[in-house]
Amino acid sequence: MSIDVNNESGTEVDEQAILDIARYALARMRIHPLSELSVIVVDEDAMEQLHIQWMDLPGPTDVMSFPMDELRPPTKDDDEPPQGLLGDIVLCPEVAAKQGAEAPTQHSMDEELQLLTVHGVLHLLGYDHEEPDEKAEMFGLQAAIVDGWRSEHGLTGPSPAPTVS
Repeated sequence: MSIDVNNESGTEVDEQAILDIARYALARMRIHPLSELSVIVVDEDAMEQLHIQWMDLPGPTDVMSFPMDELRPPTKDDDEPPQGLLGDIVLCPEVAAKQGAEAPTQHSMDEELQLLTVHGVLHLLGYDHEEPDEKAEMFGLQAAIVDGWRSEHGLTGPSPAPTVS
């Protein structure tokens, strides 16, 4: 799996954890090991510009996903997953820090960025949360992936509750 993490935000983030959880999420979703992903960490001003440009919404947001080849997880266990460019995930640590502090289970900016990375991966794979059934499926997968990764890394305590909208 080729995953690039580029921190352009000026904020120190745990880039290794972002890389690790992205790799874990893609493996759990059975994405081809030669697929490519880019994660870019930006400041609030850059995220606000992207949010306005692509969503026509004011203010910065926490995570945005820009799919390329629209890869999807294989539907059967014996299907060969397709290979390609997943796309880009853009994260904003300032928004993540605020969300983590305001969450019912308060958590760090880095924990929120890990959650947002998984959220972004799922969006790249075609998952959405516009409808209640879609939201339940996506957030259930998101929680299972974050919990599995945290368990594998010996992290204790409650996993961050979904704070993405």
